[in-house]
Amino acid sequence: MEKVILIAMATDRHGLEILFTREQIAERILEMGAQITRDLGGEKLIMIGVLKGAAPFLADLARAVDVDATFDFVAVSSYGKSNRTSGAVKLIKDLDEPIEGKHVLVVEDILDTGITLTYLRRIFLQHHPRSLRIATLLDKPSRRLEPIEADYVGFSIPNLFVVGFGMDFAERYRNLPDICLMPQEAS
Repeated sequence: MEKVILIAMATDRHGLEILFTREQIAERILEMGAQITRDLGGEKLIMIGVLKGAAPFLADLARAVDVDATFDFVAVSSYGKSNRTSGAVKLIKDLDEPIEGKHVLVVEDILDTGITLTYLRRIFLQHHPRSLRIATLLDKPSRRLEPIEADYVGFSIPNLFVVGFGMDFAERYRNLPDICLMPQEAS
């Protein structure tokens, strides 16, 4: 079950409007972890984080999942230093370990246009995992260009540009503990 946006009017130390507090994020990740644990029924899992944005989410989600889990990471680029996707995905770092015959959970910070996750899903399925699921902290269904959905969604949001909790604007704000709205004039 995904959560719907609740816009908070508080601001963080940078004066950015907080969309989701660290407490709301932590609570939702615990709920997602419990669901993933139930769905796996005790089976082992490999969690693949999409760098850099998913790193904080993956770390917290891994602690919330009560199964034998390992990590791997991939790095892709489709945004560069812009807030708009180029439409072309470039694989920068591939998997270190094989995923054939394993339960795989791709962990992403935000599912936006779907271009990146569609690309990654196609590549990962070529390696014949036992199962392939997607967990995303944020989902922006109104921006979808590719017909892809996540199996686990933290929060659905409208078309807002957000930063914090791993998400950035030109590599800034990733370290914010809350998810904040990026001012229109800055983005």
